[in-house]
Amino acid sequence: MKHKHFYSHLIQSTDITLEIAELDIQKQERVNLLSLFEVNIHASVVSAVLDELSPEDKKIFLKHLSEGNHKKLWQHLNQKIKNANRKIENTIKRVKKELLEDIQEAKKLKKKSKSF
Repeated sequence: MKHKHFYSHLIQSTDITLEIAELDIQKQERVNLLSLFEVNIHASVVSAVLDELSPEDKKIFLKHLSEGNHKKLWQHLNQKIKNANRKIENTIKRVKKELLEDIQEAKKLKKKSKSF
């Protein structure tokens, strides 16, 4: 992943990178897909966290997020959300699974179109 996010240590993106590398698309399209994956993960993680917080705690979280203060952000999450780490990991796994399924479907469609 290009950017260091507060949850970056929870992401294993090798399988996604390998699957995208196998697609019959141009290099720039691969880069764009990886970027979309990163954006999707980020939006999903932030949304999952915000769903668990009170309005006041959301403000604190967003402040730490915008400042890039990962230590304070994690302290806040661990105080306010039970099993925050696990919830974020599950969100990441869900998004990865969806993308891997989409890639597999695209490969199947490509094979079908070549057989006609």
